[in-house]
Amino acid sequence: MAKENLKLFKEAKKYLVGGVNSPVRSFSYAGGNPLFIKAGKGPRVFDYQGNNFIDYVLSFGALILGHSHPAVLRAVKKKINAGFGFGATNKTEIELAHEIIKAIPFIERIRFVNSGTEAVISALRLARGYTKRDKVLKFQHSYHGHADYLLVKSGSGLATLGIPASSGVPRDFIKHTLIAPYGDIDTVKEIFSKHGKEIAAVIVEPAGGNYGVVPPDIGFLKNLRKATRKFKTLLIFDEVITGFRFNYGALAQALGIIPDIICLGKIIGGGLPIGAYGAKEKIMRHLAPLGDVYQASTFAGNPIVMQAGLSTLNILRKLKKDYQRLEELTGFLIQSLKKEAVLRRISLEASNYGSMFSVKFNRKALFQKFHRGLINNGVYFAPSEFEANFLSFAHTRRDINETINVVRRGLDKISVVH
Repeated sequence: MAKENLKLFKEAKKYLVGGVNSPVRSFSYAGGNPLFIKAGKGPRVFDYQGNNFIDYVLSFGALILGHSHPAVLRAVKKKINAGFGFGATNKTEIELAHEIIKAIPFIERIRFVNSGTEAVISALRLARGYTKRDKVLKFQHSYHGHADYLLVKSGSGLATLGIPASSGVPRDFIKHTLIAPYGDIDTVKEIFSKHGKEIAAVIVEPAGGNYGVVPPDIGFLKNLRKATRKFKTLLIFDEVITGFRFNYGALAQALGIIPDIICLGKIIGGGLPIGAYGAKEKIMRHLAPLGDVYQASTFAGNPIVMQAGLSTLNILRKLKKDYQRLEELTGFLIQSLKKEAVLRRISLEASNYGSMFSVKFNRKALFQKFHRGLINNGVYFAPSEFEANFLSFAHTRRDINETINVVRRGLDKISVVH
């Protein structure tokens, strides 16, 4: 670790828990000391020592245009001159809401919040208020933010209510949370046969991004849609990661499966803190001030955030046809990575969907060695095998070729001790 970065890490640990504000940033899984990033431009980030890295983390998927896009920067700087926030509705949040609803027509009303976690918490509260039911069904290995009742591990029995996955979460908080294996429609049907009239909502990521990249199981999702309709349970798609990631709109549209509620985040804020949830008007009208489901926020609809999101979507709308190029670049990177691993007889699982990808080794120590080799040679992959990596529209074939060369060197070092 460069001298200046190490100095910052020591200082950070004096004031921040573990020297970070989110666990994965600590590099505890990847091993070694974390990066400290000073700036970003296009597909690259720069540390305090002056080193630069091709960035595939991209603020965990939020920066689909890359870092510091000039048009977004200009718009945000101009908006800042008008003030930081007002605690009142502003024109830009109306414009962003309109743009999202145009892109995702099954949404009729939307509510902005400040994070994906907040969007999920609010969407589930709305579902419970709308259905007058308590139970929620989620899937193993899925992550929907750090709400207490969603931090649950699955048990061995059918429809197990689970045990807490985090200290500080009372069992009583998760007593209404049901768990099923993703892709197992038979177990879902058994759960519904037992609890169907009690289940307010089923929440699912149409493409998983927190247990490595898990491509959509379209057959399963269609059957899930049928089961929820049969029991008048709301289907919630968590598209905090996937919204506007694969196409200009929701992944739900591309799959032809329409949920009752959708949660959004990341990309719609252009890199600034945001979350949102939306649905048909008949569901959303149950929210206060029209209904009795309460949800409020001091910073929701912040004009600077709204401008970053609106500017980003305006650019993405013009790049609709370029999503295919992004997918092809990602496919080329992953196929090359797999090929290099096979040549060296290294057991490696690389999964990708659209412009998301993940890399797993058969031993954690190999991933740690591989990841440190990438960092030392200017490539920044997510510091965990379970986190997704992303491409942005700023990445070029040259960036990918450079990454493949670094990957080769990293795999060579692994093959020596493999």
